[in-house]
Amino acid sequence: MTDQDPDGHPTIGYGHLCSSASCAEIPYSIPLSRADGDRLIQSDLAVARKCIASQVRVKLNANQFGALVSWAFNVGCGASGSSTLVKRLNANETPNTVASEELPRWNRGSNGVLPGLTRRRAAEVVLFKTGSSGGGGIPAC
Repeated sequence: MTDQDPDGHPTIGYGHLCSSASCAEIPYSIPLSRADGDRLIQSDLAVARKCIASQVRVKLNANQFGALVSWAFNVGCGASGSSTLVKRLNANETPNTVASEELPRWNRGSNGVLPGLTRRRAAEVVLFKTGSSGGGGIPAC
C-alpha cells in the first residue's frame, strides 16, 4: 500500500518517493514489512549521506551532518547540490547562520507552504545547531 505526499507523488515506507504510482521499482513486496521498510530507509539515507559528503566541503559535526542528511533525503541530491545553503557553507560562512537562514526556506510544495515541512526544517535547524561530542568530519554510519 502506498501513500501520497502533499504534491500527490506516490511514497512508501518512511517517505521513499516512488518513481511509479505502484512503486513497482521497490525490490520488496507491498505492503512493506517493518524489516523491509527499515532496509529501504537505510538505502535512501545512504544516498543522502553520500550526497552531503560529496557536496559539502567544510568540516561538520555529527549533528550538522545528520541535519543536512535529513534535508537532502527530503529534497533530493540534485536540489541539495545546487542549493544556496551548500554554496554558502562551502564559502565558509558561519554554519549556524547559514542553517538558520537557509533550511527554513525549503518548506514549500507545489501548492505553497506546508506546515509539516516547516516543522521538519525547524527540527533540522535545532539539530544542526546542537553541539556534538563526535568531533568533526563525516560520522560513521
